Amino acid sequence: MWLIVNPGLSNEQPLQLPEGHSTIGRTGENTFRVLHLSLSRRHARLERIGTRVVLVDLGSKNGTLVKGTRVERYELRDGDSFQCGDVLFKIASVPDTVEPTHVQDLKTRFSLPAMEELLERERTAGSQSALKVRQARQAALRSAEKLEVLLKVSQLLSSAGPIDGLLERIAQLVFQILDVDRVVILLVDPLSGELRPRVARFLTGEVPSGAFYSQHVVDYVRTHSVAALFADALDDPRLTGADSVMLQSIRSAMCVPLKPQETVLGVLYVDNLARVNGFTEEDLEFLTAFGNQAAIALENSLLSERLAEEAALRNSYLRFFPPSVIKKLRSARGAPLDIVETEVTVLFSDITGFTSLSSTLHPRQVVDLLNDYFPIMADIVFRHEGTLEKYIGDALMAVWGAPFSQPDDADRALRAAVEMQRALADLNAHWREQGRPEIQIHVGLNTGRVAAGNIGSEHYLQYATIGDATNVASRICDATHPAEICLSEATLQRCQACTWPLTKLPPLQVKGKAEPLTLYRLEWRDAPGR
Repeated sequence: MWLIVNPGLSNEQPLQLPEGHSTIGRTGENTFRVLHLSLSRRHARLERIGTRVVLVDLGSKNGTLVKGTRVERYELRDGDSFQCGDVLFKIASVPDTVEPTHVQDLKTRFSLPAMEELLERERTAGSQSALKVRQARQAALRSAEKLEVLLKVSQLLSSAGPIDGLLERIAQLVFQILDVDRVVILLVDPLSGELRPRVARFLTGEVPSGAFYSQHVVDYVRTHSVAALFADALDDPRLTGADSVMLQSIRSAMCVPLKPQETVLGVLYVDNLARVNGFTEEDLEFLTAFGNQAAIALENSLLSERLAEEAALRNSYLRFFPPSVIKKLRSARGAPLDIVETEVTVLFSDITGFTSLSSTLHPRQVVDLLNDYFPIMADIVFRHEGTLEKYIGDALMAVWGAPFSQPDDADRALRAAVEMQRALADLNAHWREQGRPEIQIHVGLNTGRVAAGNIGSEHYLQYATIGDATNVASRICDATHPAEICLSEATLQRCQACTWPLTKLPPLQVKGKAEPLTLYRLEWRDAPGR
């Protein structure tokens, strides 16, 4: 039996369906992992016995549908389709096959030959050019030969990969195509704006111990944004006073800017230590065209690297922030989340008696319980535009007011707390039908000033709020009874539209505070939330 993901679409994927139970969801613990936000962490289960397949919904948020109708349990037949969230699936005894009317080998008469076939094995005697392109009697044929080499260069530089690997390929191709002694590729440092060598090689393959290139040459090319040939570097007036030229005994040099559009990303420098007039204008023209191809490949590699960094950052953001906050952060061009002092409302939610409960369950049952519970609570935090700071065992901590504040942050936190209690009642009812244990939570809220921002490394995002306000919120949560919500006087003072009755509690002495806290219990069952 086969499970077809996205049947009939361009990204259709046939997967073999094993005997027994298989799960579908968006996390790695599932048999079939489908990365789509409409799927729950563990969305549905397929129970296969021979040709009989039963589909079971695992309490998913967006439901499991057959023929447009939400189902809890449904026996599927060969060819039946079903939907998990927005993703379509199909059960088939054999995967659909498509037979082509004709097949074509990937190598055609238009395919470029290997680079070795385009170049001379030995340099032609008496040739002034450093180019190793095959000699042609007619100028038009010579141009065609060079164009073919450049097309091959473009092909060889088009494969994706790290920038360092690309720069190594560029240097190797220069040695392969041109008769040069040394190559260096310098890129503009985005922080200092200075040219920094990234790859430097001798013809022998050795890596130089220090800078061998002429700083005057590379500065001239970058400043004037032109390709330049120095036929006799020792006597060139443009390089008067260039100590590097004298010390390195550079006889001939060429340098071209790596400029895909308007911005110079770096320069490509080559030289010859032995021959005066070792390069010709033809060589410079070719190296310029080569540099243009290299610049485009470099720009694409930099863009790919930047997109990968943004994707990684976005994935980090998704752990903490709702979509509205992510949108603001992205509009700030991924600016780092600097540490700031700000006022926040902190919410702590904890499962009552979790340690005792978990001791009566198998470890997998505990994980399943938390995987059902936490996504619901996290969605509520995000729906009320809070920041989900962390999970601490069975506890959840969220804040309102950082990284961006709103006038009604305290009200949002309060509404989220009420919705958490109501959502848990619905989840417990679902678990009750399945014969699974039920839980209760207690929620504490406090408002105060904290230091908020990325704690740790720029490369590892750990958004956190540090301060007495968070500690007090945790203490309030600890003092709250099962199925209750308690808030501090500071939070109550910030609330603008609390629609639930409040009961003032006796003063509470907590660790680390000289004065007892004034707390209020929110009677969330007595009035509708807003």
